Amino acid sequence: MAVTRTVSVPAVPMGLRRAFTSFALAAAVSLAAPAGIPSAALARGPESLADLSEQVIDAVVNISASTTVETRNRALPQLPPGTPFEDLFEEFFNRRGQGDNGTRQRRSNSLGSGFVIDASGIVVTNNHVIGDANEISVIFNDGTKLKAEIIGKDSKLDLAVLRVKPDKPLKAVKFGDSDKLRIGDWVIAIGNPFGLGGSVSAGIVSARNRNIDQGPYDNYIQTDAAINKGNSGGPLFNMNGEVVGINTAILSPSGGSVGIGFAVPSSLAAPTIEQLREFGETRRGWLGVRIQGVDDATAEALNLGRARGALVAGIDEKGPAKPAGLEVGDVIVRFDGKDVRESRDLPRMVASLPVGKEVEVVIVRKGKELTKTVKLGRLEDGEKQASAAPGEPEKPLVKSALGLELSSLNDELKRRFNIKEGLKGVVVTRVDPNSAAADKRIQAGDLIVEVGQEPVNTPADVSKRLEALKKEGKKSALLLVANAQGEVRFVAVSME
Repeated sequence: MAVTRTVSVPAVPMGLRRAFTSFALAAAVSLAAPAGIPSAALARGPESLADLSEQVIDAVVNISASTTVETRNRALPQLPPGTPFEDLFEEFFNRRGQGDNGTRQRRSNSLGSGFVIDASGIVVTNNHVIGDANEISVIFNDGTKLKAEIIGKDSKLDLAVLRVKPDKPLKAVKFGDSDKLRIGDWVIAIGNPFGLGGSVSAGIVSARNRNIDQGPYDNYIQTDAAINKGNSGGPLFNMNGEVVGINTAILSPSGGSVGIGFAVPSSLAAPTIEQLREFGETRRGWLGVRIQGVDDATAEALNLGRARGALVAGIDEKGPAKPAGLEVGDVIVRFDGKDVRESRDLPRMVASLPVGKEVEVVIVRKGKELTKTVKLGRLEDGEKQASAAPGEPEKPLVKSALGLELSSLNDELKRRFNIKEGLKGVVVTRVDPNSAAADKRIQAGDLIVEVGQEPVNTPADVSKRLEALKKEGKKSALLLVANAQGEVRFVAVSME
């Protein structure tokens, strides 16, 4: 009779910015073949993982990170003079170190996992494991404990590279090719769950290319190998003993085990780690565009045939895209020889390439494919430039549809809606609350800049363009809408 036995571990919150919770450990025996089905038809795991585990476990380490922070002491309660027991209150709070408004130091500790990638003492872990730690220790499988220094860290991929100074060469592991992983391949995770170092769990690759909205380059491997609090930063191995992922996050609405863990694929992690080792920082490629997704209505309006690519909604004035000839309204469908299936693919493609590389970019502009060559800049320089630029932070862009009252732009409307100088277009003065425009959150003070990729300056221009699009047989009109600060977005509006 087939039996599955589960040993549960109490859930412990991670206390980090990600929604990390704990997975329960589970050991399952093989299922007996149902009558009439050959046993060979059932999926079988390896008979034993002992040899593989023994081969790599000495390269997996525990990470202990300590952070000392200053906290302000609580002041004594404000008591009226002569209050009974006033002396007792003062003595009580002074004993607890709360009798003044000074500060005191508080020490917090976190535990995680990591692995050695260079026998000289190079260790990889998650950035969130070490955080802003003042002191980091690496603990090896034989109990050896060494102080570690930070070589570099990257918050976007949640990676950190450490260095220790061992007396002898360490056991190290190599990265494998995560792009070769298939759904259903066996993997093992080794780490330090709940402080229980050297723990091995096994499972399969449940899915690939997962986006969990944790960063700009989300492309996680999903696995059902048990990952718990403390496994973060540990390796996910393939059956050849190669690191194909770095265990980073889990999904668990209940806080208990639901069998969904996520690992940063080695194809993303390895190049970043090399940059951190060489430069102490990342040096990612930068295109200098602001993009948005392409839905079915937008694809129809742009003659794309199907929803694909990344729609350029903004061009950085000092970025590489502008001198290369890219324009607002272009749809990037191919980058460096690879198809851009959806907008979230593009940032990852760009960031993976070296700074200064000349890249062919295929765009669709007004229904025609064009090829541009862009010399990539450095993302970090673009971020510094953006942070140094005056003005308010970017706000969510609005969408528009029909059901609008429009007016030509004038000084009175500029003052009323606080519209930025230099903007052009047709002002939305009222939105019908029962219209599709209201559902799309377009609001008074927004400007319609283009209709069907043609500029408009008056309400009459908008009407003419809509009529022309209808005569062309279009079902949707593509509007370029700007808010009062000049931030723009494309929205496909049904005209039926």
